[in-house]
Amino acid sequence: MSDSVMASTSRRGQGLAVLGRRFRLGTILGMEIGIDASWFFIAILVTWSLATGVFPEEFAGLDPLTYWIMGATGALGLFASIVLHELSHSVVARRLGLEMRGITLFIFGGVAQMGGEPSTPRVELFMAAAGPIASIVIGSAFLGLSHAAGSWAAPTAVTGVLQYLGYINLLLAAFNLVPAFPLDGGRLLRALLWQSRRDLRWATRVASQIGGGFGLALIVLGMVAVLGGNLVAGIWYALIGLFVRGAARMSYQQVLVREALQGEPVRRFMHPDVRVVRSDTSLASLVEDFIYRDYHKMYPVVDDGRLTGCVTVDQVKGVPKNEWAAHTVGEVASPCTPTNTLQAGSDAVDALALMRRTGSSRLLVLDGERLAGILTLKDLLQFLATKVELEGA
Repeated sequence: MSDSVMASTSRRGQGLAVLGRRFRLGTILGMEIGIDASWFFIAILVTWSLATGVFPEEFAGLDPLTYWIMGATGALGLFASIVLHELSHSVVARRLGLEMRGITLFIFGGVAQMGGEPSTPRVELFMAAAGPIASIVIGSAFLGLSHAAGSWAAPTAVTGVLQYLGYINLLLAAFNLVPAFPLDGGRLLRALLWQSRRDLRWATRVASQIGGGFGLALIVLGMVAVLGGNLVAGIWYALIGLFVRGAARMSYQQVLVREALQGEPVRRFMHPDVRVVRSDTSLASLVEDFIYRDYHKMYPVVDDGRLTGCVTVDQVKGVPKNEWAAHTVGEVASPCTPTNTLQAGSDAVDALALMRRTGSSRLLVLDGERLAGILTLKDLLQFLATKVELEGA
């Protein structure tokens, strides 16, 4: 039930497309830990299934409240186990020079959000292996504690939860070692294929095809389970299968996109003619002459050819409408940040990753401190569509 998948920010995530609203929990080892809203659903479902099914069946004779406490504790332990699984990916990746931005738990498990793709097969191999190894170590530790607790005549509720967490971590490791991309086992397979032929695109295509086949097998297994009367398990098999199949296909497409944009400078795609405003422009003029005509959310503020800041619709909304004529853009504008600007010589792949990470479809392109142009997501997509049409990628 707890499929754990790594995804790079430039992918979905590059966060994953299934992720929605995210709640920040805190920071561990410099990495932000968050929960997608979908996780609350799985947490309730896991607690319920443990309290009403798994634990009563395995450890009969306890009172209902004890089963619910065991279920909640087991769900929290599963939560912590997945965080440690993903944290191991992140720690190893950072040691190998790959940027890691955080970890998000969602309905199918966890996502370690990477800043980009692994640079070599070795990096991918070590990073992918870290998660299952961590789960095996954690599972073995819990089973050892369960055995020790039994020897010390600990309450059945304690040994039962420890035993469950031991087996679920081993199951997590086994599932992730399936050689189906983008599971950890699929990443290990891709690393080996990549090493053998030095062709990331081919390696990703093969691993993704296996991942798609595994996803289809899970969907079929789900249908069989439903027909056999196991509705809940069947639905979960089918949902996880759909997710794995879609993620495998998306992962290959992302490699194609990276190959198409790799090495292409941003200046090739940018538009040099940009609608700019001066800092002494009134907010009333900004609204009437710019926002109501272009419908853009943000405008660069340029004085004497130099970018001095950015003004957004939200900043204008912070001023009462009857005062717009009395205030200027310079009074509300703020400095442009790395989240909406980049240099003209930057790689187009980095620009696309920045757009995905921030949700912005327009970036200001700078040449030093001078505004050189503007880059839109539409420009990049049009280039990719044309390249696919010409080359049949």
